[in-house]
Amino acid sequence: MQKLSIQGGVALSGEVRVAGAKNAALPILAATLLTSDAMRITNLPQLNDVRTMVKLLERMGVKASEGEHHAQLRADAITEPFAPYDLVKTMRASILALGPLTARFGEARVSLPGGCAIGERPVDLHIKGLTAMGAQIAIEAGDIHATARRLKGARIFMDTVTVTGTENLMMAACLADGETVLENCAREPEVVDLARCLIAMGARIQGHGADVITVQGVERLRGVEYAVMPDRIEAGTFLAAAAATRGAITLTDAPVASLDPVLQKLREAGAEITVGDTTVRIAMRGRPKAVSLRTAPHPGFPTDMQAQFIAMNSVAEGTSRVTETIFENRFMHVQELRRLGAHIEIEGNTAMIYGVDTLKGATVMATDLRASASLVIAGLVAEGETIIDRIYHLDRGYEHLESRLASLGARIARVA
Repeated sequence: MQKLSIQGGVALSGEVRVAGAKNAALPILAATLLTSDAMRITNLPQLNDVRTMVKLLERMGVKASEGEHHAQLRADAITEPFAPYDLVKTMRASILALGPLTARFGEARVSLPGGCAIGERPVDLHIKGLTAMGAQIAIEAGDIHATARRLKGARIFMDTVTVTGTENLMMAACLADGETVLENCAREPEVVDLARCLIAMGARIQGHGADVITVQGVERLRGVEYAVMPDRIEAGTFLAAAAATRGAITLTDAPVASLDPVLQKLREAGAEITVGDTTVRIAMRGRPKAVSLRTAPHPGFPTDMQAQFIAMNSVAEGTSRVTETIFENRFMHVQELRRLGAHIEIEGNTAMIYGVDTLKGATVMATDLRASASLVIAGLVAEGETIIDRIYHLDRGYEHLESRLASLGARIARVA
């Protein structure tokens, strides 16, 4: 099993391009099921999750050809509207096939999903929404089986804010008969990016980016070429790494408008930040100051950046308090950071981080995608060698992270 070896103590310096957003690419790939026309999706990140989604679509009968950062897909003849467990278990985003398949083909069978073990992410809101639109749904042998002659527009209130639930129901509503009003929607930039892709395909959507989205169903959607937005979490991870190592880097092709919560906290930590239309430059001249934060749905501080900021706070000046409100098991990286010398105490859904002068290299194990990123940041700061095991988690969400960090001066390598 591959690992990362990091010799810490180097301040990051240089320029790096932000890759396409995994959390926008996956629903946009699922949206290709909504049309029989050819779709060309560009700015796709080279990630295991993206490859798994394309493989899933091919299993259903979608014709697909992939390039380095693009894919051509055509769902003109679906042979099996089924997302099997062997693919779904590695990637929860497979649930995003449920809405498009039901809307266009009148049937879908999707295994109950797997993915990172960071807490409950129930699919009941997807099921309740499709049921409100007229679908008949049964849970059979671990599969969600949905059938519908044609979905009907409905008013749907989601009890909790759910990104994939919002995306699934928005896609399904595009081909439904009549108007669908989705209330208490997720407002994340990736939801907005999906809506923009669907609108380019001919969907009639209003309100994306707000908590109420209205969709007027149409008879069919057309194929388009669409570029996936840059990844705000990857951008934030590079920025946090630069701050923790007291470095200075420039991000290009950055999703500037969606980085506000992260940039605000980095400025509180003492970073000098300069923002252009598609660039962000950060310089941390000394030891970062501890910053407290509370995760929240967008436009709040993203849960996907919580672990990276705990790593930065571990070597910051002062004490910080980080409260996680989205996922109940998202502090599993803390015990691994402690192995490197971090002083962190957990009480319920809050971590108290007491900044230390330095961390010491050790062997640690990644437990989920963003935990992996936090361990990389800690390893970049730590004295001596840090070995990170189970980095397959990292490959799900970061494109060639070690080579891109190496281009910024990090002493990092993939080892057997």
